[in-house]
Amino acid sequence: MLPTPAEGSLNNGVINLDHQATTPCHPAVIEAMEPWWREQWGNASSRQHRLGLTAAAAVSSARNTLADSLGVESDEVIFTSGATEANNLALLGHARFRARTAGGPGHLISVASEHHAVLDPLQQLRQEGFELTLLTPRPDGLIETTQLEQAIQPNTQLVSVMVANNEIGVIQPVQELSTICRNHGITMHTDAAQAYGHLPVNMQHLGCSLLSVSAHKFNGPKGIGALVARKGTGLDPLFWGGGQEQGLRPGTLPVPLIVGLAAAATLAKADQAARLTRLGALRDQLWHDLKQRNPGLLLNGTLHPRLAHNLNITVPGISGSRLQRALKSQLACSSGSACSSGAPSHVLRAIGRSRTEAEASLRLSLGRDTTAIDIERAVAVLTETIQAGATGRP
Repeated sequence: MLPTPAEGSLNNGVINLDHQATTPCHPAVIEAMEPWWREQWGNASSRQHRLGLTAAAAVSSARNTLADSLGVESDEVIFTSGATEANNLALLGHARFRARTAGGPGHLISVASEHHAVLDPLQQLRQEGFELTLLTPRPDGLIETTQLEQAIQPNTQLVSVMVANNEIGVIQPVQELSTICRNHGITMHTDAAQAYGHLPVNMQHLGCSLLSVSAHKFNGPKGIGALVARKGTGLDPLFWGGGQEQGLRPGTLPVPLIVGLAAAATLAKADQAARLTRLGALRDQLWHDLKQRNPGLLLNGTLHPRLAHNLNITVPGISGSRLQRALKSQLACSSGSACSSGAPSHVLRAIGRSRTEAEASLRLSLGRDTTAIDIERAVAVLTETIQAGATGRP
């Protein structure tokens, strides 16, 4: 039997600092979606009657909203089930297109600290004959433009570097990297799942050709995202049937989710500047107070440039599994990527943390509803847990 909402609720005193794993769907987004589940239940591809035409108009409006927010044309937006699918379509779709038109697979470049939704498709392409170079980030989590320049080969076809890291929150110099790629005739993709909705993200400014987003990272519904592909960027589909989304993502469009994505994008843009300021101040307070009370804590990744709502710390000398068990009933946070299989974070290992240090690390991510009281409580809970662990108290 499935748990009821009450049984699965976090409204039981647990402090929620795991908003990079996902975010609650905003009430305004739920309200925007509601009519499209029931009254307006038409298929956007069935345009012989009013229900279908109304659904198609809703999809078109949502596509325009997302396109406007990213500074692109509406026909450059391809709806997907989320950033993972968008990354796969971007990487597999474009690399295979390039191999088909160039007469064979070429060279790909990414970063060792990327999300597995990028790394795994790249490994698949490696099995298909592509060469792959993974750049090692500096200890602060960032890569230098010279690293990319030195890695480029005559047959380099595609580079993928995320805007903001999903674990340590550092913001990569995507604009500069895109300029390098453009000067060499290389396609640039960026996974913006953790950035869009939290940072100003404009493809004209970034200069990339492919960009992935996911609604549930900015208070939208799960199961919907988009790949933005600039005109002239070739893509081979990953599957076929129906012809929707320019033949690149066939299947019946989830109209309520698409409406929800657009509503969340509008909401995020409306309060983005104020939210960045507020959450940045709360995050800085969290780090200051934790460090003051626990001087041995280590910060993972540079503090600037970094997502305003992200803090990732290592607690030296404490068992990571014990730390997580002690916190579970009081604080919702992550020991690494929300998609981790339990192995030590490859991101933290890439920036030089040992296996033990990576296991004893916490990602604390704030959300739209995080308050100063939440921060105070989190500092108290973490300090008590850390100091109890350091002394070996149960």
